[in-house]
Amino acid sequence: MKPKRSKRADKASNAVALAVFAIGLCSLVCGTGRCERIKDIVDIQGLRGNPLSGVGLVIGLAGSGDSTQLSAQMLTNLLRDSGLVLNPSALASKNVAVVWVTAELGPFARIGSRIDVDVSSIGDAKSLQGGKLLPTPLKGLDAQIYAVAEGGISIGGWTATGDQASITKNHQTVGRIPDGATVEKEEIATFVEQIAGNRVISLNLRNVDFSTARQISQAINRGFPDSAVVVDAGTIQVKIPSEISQAQIAGFIDDATKGEVKVDAPAVVVINERTGTIVVGENVGISAVAISQGSLVVKIKESQFVSQPTAPFSDAGTTAIVPDTSIGVEEKDAHLIPISRSVTVSELAKNLNAIGATPRDLIAIFNALKKAGALQARLVIM
Repeated sequence: MKPKRSKRADKASNAVALAVFAIGLCSLVCGTGRCERIKDIVDIQGLRGNPLSGVGLVIGLAGSGDSTQLSAQMLTNLLRDSGLVLNPSALASKNVAVVWVTAELGPFARIGSRIDVDVSSIGDAKSLQGGKLLPTPLKGLDAQIYAVAEGGISIGGWTATGDQASITKNHQTVGRIPDGATVEKEEIATFVEQIAGNRVISLNLRNVDFSTARQISQAINRGFPDSAVVVDAGTIQVKIPSEISQAQIAGFIDDATKGEVKVDAPAVVVINERTGTIVVGENVGISAVAISQGSLVVKIKESQFVSQPTAPFSDAGTTAIVPDTSIGVEEKDAHLIPISRSVTVSELAKNLNAIGATPRDLIAIFNALKKAGALQARLVIM
């Protein structure tokens, strides 16, 4: 005789089955385009790290440390705690360096767990290579100590120095200590809210978009009916079903965010004029236009010639070197080139490449297209 299953167990089983079905259905729907997992494009509200920082002292440097009084004073204070009373002027070696120590306390870090540490010189140290960080308390913004950092510093590089030259690889005054801090106080994140008697989690889109938010809501509702609601272009609230126990919340979040959706990217062109970088979004298009692309070539040549002035019946002329500048301007032929209406990035790239424009020319062309109303996208200048 088979044991009877409770209605709650049946509901939970049906919910899981629906989630699996939704994932399979979404895979078929997304077969025609690029899809992303929900968990890869959203953040759960409340799950974030907290910055920690402190001032520490690195010892064991081979003459590449600070030459300032600050490091000697800090070392004097540490030695005083050990019972040694010294004058900072007696500690004039360059084997120590004052550093700023930073770390991030994760949302689920527990007491005794270890976190990575970054170390940056704040003095005039030349290199932190081979140094060891003395125990350093790390505080949060509330001035409470949450972790203690200590250990050998890895800078991922090296320096070779001779009498007249030196070779350096990577930055020498910034280092990292993997698992270099021990958590002494935890700050557990709260991500489940109580709204109108319901348990709710909020999903925040990393790139806000109403269409993507709507697709996420529909994908979750296929697995867990009437649980997801779009609040705005960047937030989806998901109600945890009543049959899901406290111990099953992690599994529910995993099931709800496994689905895949097609991300709707905005039509935008981003231009960085400092570097000449142009990034064109997937949905950018241009209307049918004609573009004339041409440029001036200016050639400037500096030269010198010997001047030997002569005058009849006179020896007053003096030989001199006279600088001379010649400037030539050449205007390249410019043709009016018709550009067909582009609806994809590949077509747009093909049309603009046919002009033979350089990145600097393309920046001017995109600005002109926007002014003419032919660029069907938002233009962002960095």
